[in-house]
Order: sequence, then C-alpha cells, then structure tokens
Amino acid sequence: MMEEVQDVTSALSVHGHNIKVTDVLKDGDTLTFVIVSQKVSGTGEYHVDRTYDDVEWLQQHLFSQEDVPGLHGVIFPPVPAKPQVNVTAKGMKQLGFLGLGEWQPYCKALETFLRQVASHDLLKKNKAVEIFLTSSDPPGRQRVKKNIFNWLSQAMDEMRKEGHKDVDEFFQAQRDQNLVMTGCTKNATERFLEVVLTEQKIAVACGHFSAALHLCVEAGEDPVKQAFSRICVKLSEVLESMKKNMMSVAENNVNTLGLGLDLESRYQEAEKEMLFRRTCKLVELETARRSAEKAKPVKKAAMEEVKKAAESEFDHISRVAKQEIAQFESERVQMLQQALVGWCEQQLLTAKESADQFDRYLQAFRGMA
Repeated sequence: MMEEVQDVTSALSVHGHNIKVTDVLKDGDTLTFVIVSQKVSGTGEYHVDRTYDDVEWLQQHLFSQEDVPGLHGVIFPPVPAKPQVNVTAKGMKQLGFLGLGEWQPYCKALETFLRQVASHDLLKKNKAVEIFLTSSDPPGRQRVKKNIFNWLSQAMDEMRKEGHKDVDEFFQAQRDQNLVMTGCTKNATERFLEVVLTEQKIAVACGHFSAALHLCVEAGEDPVKQAFSRICVKLSEVLESMKKNMMSVAENNVNTLGLGLDLESRYQEAEKEMLFRRTCKLVELETARRSAEKAKPVKKAAMEEVKKAAESEFDHISRVAKQEIAQFESERVQMLQQALVGWCEQQLLTAKESADQFDRYLQAFRGMA
C-alpha cells in the first residue's frame, strides 16, 4: 500500500508529455489501465497498473493541497467520467465519446488528463503525482480529508453566490463568456455524438443488407439466374465496402473532433468551477470587510487581521486565476485546432480511399453489362 502523501516534490522523475495509457485490462466489472512513463534520467520506463479508484486517489490529493497558496485559482485538469464495463444508456450519456471504440477513446482521454497534471507547474509538485506514475504498489483506501473538492460541494449549497457581481471586469466578462461557451460546447458535443451514433447504425444496416443479398444467390445453369446472382454478389461487396467506409468515418470522428469537443466541454466545466470558487472567496472577503467595519473596539484589531488575510488570499487566487485562464485560452485554441486538422485529414484520406474503391466497383459493373 502507498503511504499517506503529505509533502511535495520539486520535480517529476518522468517526462510529463510522454505519458501513455497503452492498454486496458478487464477483470469482471473492474478495468485496469496500463500506464507507461519515460524516465527523465537515462533510458527506461515505468510501467504501472491503475484502476479508476487510483485515479480518484490522485485527484483527491491534488484537491487536498490546502497549504498551497492560490489553489482555488487553479483550473484543475478534468478527469474523465468513471468507466463502465457494460455501458448502460445512462452510462453512455455520462461517458459520451469516451464510451465508444473498445476503450481506445477513454484511454486517450485518461492519457491527456495525466499529461495535463504532470505538466502543470503547480500540480506536478505534489508527491502523489510521482507515486501514481512510478510506484509499483497501488494506492490504499485512505480516509477522505477536507479538501477543495469538499469545500466546493459545500459552497454549491449557496447558489446565490453564483450570480454575485464581480469587482473585477475581467473576471465578470470571463464568467459571462464561460456561461455561454459551456452551453454551446456541451450542445455541440452532444449533436456530434448523435452524428457518430447514426453513422454506426448506417454501417450496421449496410452489413445486414450485404448479408441479405447473399440469400438471393441461386445455383444452377440458368443464364438469367447466374447473371442475377453475380449482380447480387457484387452489390453485396459494395455494401460491405460501404459498411467499412462508414465505420472508418465514425471512428475518425470519435478519435479526432469527438475527443476534442469532449475535452473542450470538460475543460469549460473545470473553468466554471474555478470561477465559482473565486466568487465564493470574493463573498467571504466582502463579509470580512463588513465585519471589520462593524467590529467593536475590543475586536477591531483581530477583525482587521482577518480582513487583511482574506484580501491577501483573494489577491493571490486572482493572480493565479488570470495566469490559468491565459494558459487555458492558448491551449484550448491549439487543442481544437489539432482536433479539426486531424478530423479533416482523416476524412479526406477515407474519402479518397472510398472513391477509388467505388470507382473500381463501377468499372466492374460496366464490365458485367
């Protein structure tokens, strides 16, 4: 069992940008992910097996850094939803694109999460990250400590803070923009998922039609029946080719733009949570200021100290938040650009291959005529 993690390390012993999730193993209802990290010093790799409970263990320790200044201003890399071996309709709604493709999309999303954590200037210093990526022992089931995640859950009960007017025009504009972007991105992701699911249904229908055409093939020496059978066989080949083409299109959609939209949607939610945490701290600061103004002389000095501490904490959170937003805006443009470029490239390649194949079938039909 891994020991209780409390301190932080100055640097990781692995390259954060080279982390890979190479395989997923099924054992009943449990999924185990094989994570490979390249060592910084010399050659060699770390190979560790991790379950989703282990991922939650890591996330728990990232949220538990209450002694880290400015933590409330961090946009935490969003962890994928909990995977399911037998995906139900409800589970499919939660997983979206991550529930398709025999777990390859999910492994890619988990890989992205780990790379984002291991590359984050603040989060990668947590000792839990090093242990998660390099230790051969799995994390233990530890007692849940008070952390930023629990704090956020408690704060969610005070929904009035969500509409609280911000004192900084930059953050107010960011909150307004995030509100719009969160809804638009989620809607775009859901609509694109519907497109992919429809493509998969079309592919299945083509496969059924292809198989059905073979039932029309008849043996015998009748020239008419022989000609009809040859046409059925050739049409069956065309439909089988259409099935493979549509499956390729759907797979390309999932692995490029689908994963890009999914990550964008989850990151917008992560930014929304950070902005809400900062708003809650703003409300606390304003409360501290009012308390200091109304304090009686005997408590005036103590309340002034509380106010100064709240101001210092809030200023630090705001500085960290502005840096996080700037980096997020830059990276999200790059991520979406890569997703769109990859989507276009794969679709063009598939379209060219399909066009060449259909042209050969057209020439074959002309020869039969």
